[in-house]
Amino acid sequence: MSDHNQNPFNALPPVVVVLAVAIAGIEIVFQAGARGFGGADAVGWRLEALNTFAFSPQLWDRMVDTGQYPPAALLRLVSYSFVHLGFGHMLFVLVFLLALGKMVAEAFSSVAMVAVLFVSAVAGALAYGTLIDPQVALVGGYPAVYGLIGAYTYILWTGLGAIGEQRLRAFTLIAFLMGIQLVFGLLFGGGLEWVADLAGFAAGFLLSFLVSPGGWQRVLSRMRQR
Repeated sequence: MSDHNQNPFNALPPVVVVLAVAIAGIEIVFQAGARGFGGADAVGWRLEALNTFAFSPQLWDRMVDTGQYPPAALLRLVSYSFVHLGFGHMLFVLVFLLALGKMVAEAFSSVAMVAVLFVSAVAGALAYGTLIDPQVALVGGYPAVYGLIGAYTYILWTGLGAIGEQRLRAFTLIAFLMGIQLVFGLLFGGGLEWVADLAGFAAGFLLSFLVSPGGWQRVLSRMRQR
């Protein structure tokens, strides 16, 4: 008989719970501030956080031009993932983090899952800041969770290959999501954030070759064969 009183978070790896609580907690604070909790200054908490932690392509260009990379500015390569424009903006990130974060952590390891998440966030920011010339700062955890989608795609890709099925089927999810983004962009107008999302996906997929169980040994073995 199943225990209906069991905590649903018990099934999630602790690191996924910590990340989810951090992302949701930050948004809850912003929502509370917007409703007057915390005093008059609380209304501007979200804007202040965006100014402090969002990834600014213009700031990145200045860093590259001057060759100076202050730690606080480099932190933006990751910190932008924890700040969102609103509850709806955050919700997609939270859902994919809980679902795919659990799956990747169990298939690889918790450390590997965190590596995929943060490397994908950095890759998304770098692609956004160098491949295009956007005028809008990058915010939200989309590139990071797209990295988890990349890791999930790798899991499907290896599984389909092991049973002799067509591996291209593993890319159905990312093709669907990119298609939805394209449609929404055409109908309602959108920025170039999809570049960061796609870079995050690619980083997550490629990194999985290294951080999946036995992945590093396979890479070394292939390098020695050459």
